Amino acid sequence: MPRSRINGNFIDKTFSIVANILLRIIPTTSGEKEAFTYYRDGMSAQSEGNYAEALQNYYEAMRLEIDPYDRSYILYNIGLIHTTNGEHTKALEYYFRALERNPFLPQAFNNMAVICHYRGEQAIRQGDSEIAEAWFNQAAEYWKQAIALTPGNYIEAQNWLKITRRFK
Repeated sequence: MPRSRINGNFIDKTFSIVANILLRIIPTTSGEKEAFTYYRDGMSAQSEGNYAEALQNYYEAMRLEIDPYDRSYILYNIGLIHTTNGEHTKALEYYFRALERNPFLPQAFNNMAVICHYRGEQAIRQGDSEIAEAWFNQAAEYWKQAIALTPGNYIEAQNWLKITRRFK
């Protein structure tokens, strides 16, 4: 049974109903409709913390989806799962792949910056200030890209950039 039929969350049900209506009225191929169904089911599983199921749905959506823009969001969500699971190297790979297809994903730049900042903090705890500085500089570059795309967002990142004199 498709996930959209078993999910009890009101918002998810509403989203599923609207998505199903749109799928009926917007001219799309059966492959595009199937890809979207897997993507939607992946989002539902992910929101419930069922990451293995979400990944299966996202991988199936990737197999079917041909539009680079739509693929970018699938890749981004796969990156989110890897971030949540602490698999930062994999997460960065998926964020990069998402940005290759859609360079206007500020949330991908932000998440990459957060990972780099975290690694910088780890390096400080390990006593390696040179490596920490490199990670912090990389985080700054990603945050600058996210902020350039959405100037009103990422206020904490903007403050960090100013405090550390990395905002120019």
